[in-house]
Amino acid sequence: MPVRLQLNRRSMVAAGAAGLMLPGCATMRPQVPAGRKVWTFDNLATVGGLPVAAEGGPALVDSPWGPAVKFDGVDDALFIEEHPLAGAATWTIEALIRPDGGAFEQRFLHLAETEPPREGRPPVGTRFLFEIRVVGTEWYLDAFTKGPTYNHTLIFPEKRFPVGRWFHVAQSYDGTTYRSFVDGVLQGEAPLAFTPQGPGRSSVGVRMNRVSWFNGAIREARFTPRGLTPDQFTRPT
Repeated sequence: MPVRLQLNRRSMVAAGAAGLMLPGCATMRPQVPAGRKVWTFDNLATVGGLPVAAEGGPALVDSPWGPAVKFDGVDDALFIEEHPLAGAATWTIEALIRPDGGAFEQRFLHLAETEPPREGRPPVGTRFLFEIRVVGTEWYLDAFTKGPTYNHTLIFPEKRFPVGRWFHVAQSYDGTTYRSFVDGVLQGEAPLAFTPQGPGRSSVGVRMNRVSWFNGAIREARFTPRGLTPDQFTRPT
């Protein structure tokens, strides 16, 4: 079942006891892990102190935590000239998203390494991906990462969630195991022979090559160079 996003007194107390952060509530902030980067999508010009290139017509909408960016699933996207987990040997990616239905395959976050030329060989396509698959009024998560020593997808079609609601999604790597989560609940895991990715760029709301457009809203993404456990996620309760 999805986590209910009511910011009442009981949930705030529980969040504080668990060390979680309610976005927009400074008094509940836990100690921030070193190297964490936070991208809050509350405007269309900058994110995390970085300039944003917007395409199509992404718009600001309300979320339980403040403004979020809405993508129409047709031609809305944001491009950012940074790979926020470049050099990280372990990591966690978190996001607050609201899938709104639409096409079957949708990518809402793409982090890509800018690979050096490989004479006589095609590029590896080193990257992190976050996608959803939509089936009627439900969706399921697709987490993926690829590099020179690894290529793995975590996707579980039987674990579905309703569209039109806000969810916390995450993928993590602790040095041995790759995992994905929805609202803090493990979706699946697998061993991974990961090696750090290099500098690059990111797209939000679409694949880097401008296909698989996302229909929904994104409030926030967090990138931590450490494999977090669900009790360490900075999600609402």
